[in-house]
Amino acid sequence: MEAPIAFVTGAEGFIGSHLTSSLIRAGYRVKALVQYNSFQSNGWLKQLSKEEMQAVEIVWGDVRDAALIHASVQGVSQIFHLAALVSIPYSYQAAQSFVDVNISGTLNVLEAAKHAHVSRTLIISTSEVYGTAQYVPIDEAHPLQPQSPYSASKIGGESLALAYHRSYELPLTVVRPFNNFGPRQSTRAIIPTIITQLLSGSKELVLGDLRPTRDFVFVKDTATALLAIAQCDELIGEVVNIASGKDISMGELAHLLIEKIQADVSVMQDPQRIRPSASEVLRLCGDATRLHKTTGWKPNFSLSKGLDVCIDWYRKPENLTLFPKGYFV
Repeated sequence: MEAPIAFVTGAEGFIGSHLTSSLIRAGYRVKALVQYNSFQSNGWLKQLSKEEMQAVEIVWGDVRDAALIHASVQGVSQIFHLAALVSIPYSYQAAQSFVDVNISGTLNVLEAAKHAHVSRTLIISTSEVYGTAQYVPIDEAHPLQPQSPYSASKIGGESLALAYHRSYELPLTVVRPFNNFGPRQSTRAIIPTIITQLLSGSKELVLGDLRPTRDFVFVKDTATALLAIAQCDELIGEVVNIASGKDISMGELAHLLIEKIQADVSVMQDPQRIRPSASEVLRLCGDATRLHKTTGWKPNFSLSKGLDVCIDWYRKPENLTLFPKGYFV
């Protein structure tokens, strides 16, 4: 029997590379959309084994190119759409780019899936669409609150996806992962920036606002959840969270990592890392009841266990070659 083919946009990224590995282990072949670059860099796909890469077909291109996306989805059974601009600070500076990638790019995927009669499409969104929690844990019925251009663009992509399901009966699911963490995550994100600063031997740990809380999910758990969602017909036309149901403040997280690494540092706040007051999402804590009931998914990694894996990974200099030094947006 011929292996099913999955099309993964953003396959070279943090979540996309882990998802690609999970799909291969599950018996898929993967068409991996990798944003074209003059360095011929496959991003984090470089960390897949030679055996895994034999099941991967690299498609060089851009999710904003409608013709390329239409051509790429021919013959695929499932689409996992992860390609996105994700930096909240950068979205303050370049809102048009976020609209182009996160809304227009999603439209291209939806149109291609419709015309190619793809059996299942997952549109990967974000918990940032909820804004600061009005109640916790946050379930899928929680009001949407665009508190940054980034979150607004993801709400736009979600809305298009649900409209395509209702208008054309396109079989899709909108997925809202809460805060992912794990190996390969950019040092722009909170956990890698804490770990890499602590491992550098610096006497100061420089962070932004220490008050916000986040619900962290280890990236391999997110990948298994995405596979489970893709096989669950009950979730067609639905929105579903991926969450742990527990949150931790940035200050508590910093002190937990300081304790694990046994670093002697003082924690400093950098104004550059603080969002505009009405834009900061102060609390995110997710409810994954719908996911548990429909698929049976449960996370295998606790926050503590996942942090131990991250610390070991970021200790290795060869794993840091794709990261710039210092803070960036």
